[in-house]
Amino acid sequence: MPTLTGVGIGRGLAIGEVLRMPDPLPEPSDAASQTTPDAEKVRAAGSLAATAADIRLRGGRAGGAAKDVLEAQAFMAEDPTLKDDVDKRIDAGKTAERAVFEAFAAFRDLLVSMGGYMGERATDLNDVSQRVVAHLQGVAAPGVPTPDHPFILVARDLAPADTALLDLSTVLALITSDGGPTSHTAILAREKSIVAVVGAVGALELSDGQTVIVDATTGAVTVDPSDAERAAAETTLADRAAAKDVPVGPGALADGTPVPLLANLGTVDKLDEAVEKGAEGVGLFRTEFLFLDSEKAPTVADQQAKYSALFAAFPGKKVVVRALDAGADKPLSFLNDEPEENPALGLRGLRALRANEPILRDQLTAIASAAAENEADAWVMAPMVSTVEETRYFTRLAKELGVKTAGVMIEVPAAALLADRILADTDFASIGTNDLTQYTLAADRLLGSVASFQDPWHPAVLRLVGEVGKAGAAAGKPVGICGEAAADPLLAVVLVGLGATSLSMSPAALADVRAELARFTLKQAKQFAELALSANSAVEARLAVIDAATPNKTTPTESEK
Repeated sequence: MPTLTGVGIGRGLAIGEVLRMPDPLPEPSDAASQTTPDAEKVRAAGSLAATAADIRLRGGRAGGAAKDVLEAQAFMAEDPTLKDDVDKRIDAGKTAERAVFEAFAAFRDLLVSMGGYMGERATDLNDVSQRVVAHLQGVAAPGVPTPDHPFILVARDLAPADTALLDLSTVLALITSDGGPTSHTAILAREKSIVAVVGAVGALELSDGQTVIVDATTGAVTVDPSDAERAAAETTLADRAAAKDVPVGPGALADGTPVPLLANLGTVDKLDEAVEKGAEGVGLFRTEFLFLDSEKAPTVADQQAKYSALFAAFPGKKVVVRALDAGADKPLSFLNDEPEENPALGLRGLRALRANEPILRDQLTAIASAAAENEADAWVMAPMVSTVEETRYFTRLAKELGVKTAGVMIEVPAAALLADRILADTDFASIGTNDLTQYTLAADRLLGSVASFQDPWHPAVLRLVGEVGKAGAAAGKPVGICGEAAADPLLAVVLVGLGATSLSMSPAALADVRAELARFTLKQAKQFAELALSANSAVEARLAVIDAATPNKTTPTESEK
């Protein structure tokens, strides 16, 4: 079997034997129930509640981002609309098992059709359905195998409940055939520092017991490696372990060029971890957690208290808060819960906030008040900006309400192409590479069938990043990166070469990125960027830069630096 290629998460490397994820439970029989509907409803309700409790227990044990992901899964099992659908199917003569299977499948298909953020939840829904059916049948839910020896796990994709509780003493690495760099598998693997390659075509053809080398830096999976390939991998492992000894401190290139390394945070719960791992501030604070579990928008006072805790944790350091990024792709009853045919391209982000301006005004007021209270270096940015007019609207409103530094997210190709004009009317830009990649390549984030397109190494995406970088340099304004691309250590170097002035990522990725930046000069970073831009595909771009960055190959000599 040839070498498999996917998207690597981080810069880890592992050598070991394959163990495949067990197949899912078979589809429940469609035979009519032999008991009363009331009895079947009692069974279904009990299993739904037990499954929700078990998922919450797993989340509590896992902590961190995994807890948030699993809490969302538990809510799926408790969704009253789903329960009503299950009951209706039971009334029509279905067994509890069959009713759960059909109701969850119908909901899953609805989410897939919605695309965007909601489409990303389809895999999670499948996992919840399997766990409920397993409870009803009195069998173990499909999950990660637990042999008594180390192994490399191969799966189509992993449910958050499985990824969160992986035994890192035995699971050497993950290989999945589906998913992309922003999937839950990838995000949790990065948080737990698990070696992983996702979206690897051909992964499901691997057999139990086969030896593979998983290299997250290159995104390559070497199948049945030769003795020479194993020896080279072991040498690389030793070299990377030594490189990780870069002390915690400000991010910088080898020539001393500063590259501030900031944290992406979704709640205030992870502030301590970000500080401990050397975050120099916050490059993306997602405010959705304040809104998603509410039936009505939180008050200014409630929001201000949360923002104050955030600013207090980073005194004197830059903290970038993103205005509520929700709408048709992440419905909120008080913002916009009207169904749309293509919500990823619908009334979302700043568009939804403009349609509900009081919510935006309250949020900006709360941020400005918390910043003043803490004398914080608070920056606020608008999501999903696509025009100059939107930029002017948000910047003007933010300044009117007391925000000192206002900017926009560049997630749409139109905004990248007009970056020079957009930056003329705002204080800074932050590039969200997840959505920018999705919209540039017309590839729905995390949809397995197009996972190979969801790669920020693609030259088209990098060219847009470069346009924003040039515009920022010409205007003398900062251009940050806050998408998952910043957590890819070698790609982070390329992004700096394209003009990024800061990088923001999950706290777990800070050490690897800090170590990689310290290996190269600004001149080299710009050379790598040119190499990537001249490639014809994401794979070519990545391999060209890897080759140039590999010691004893084409890395410039000290005199060339």
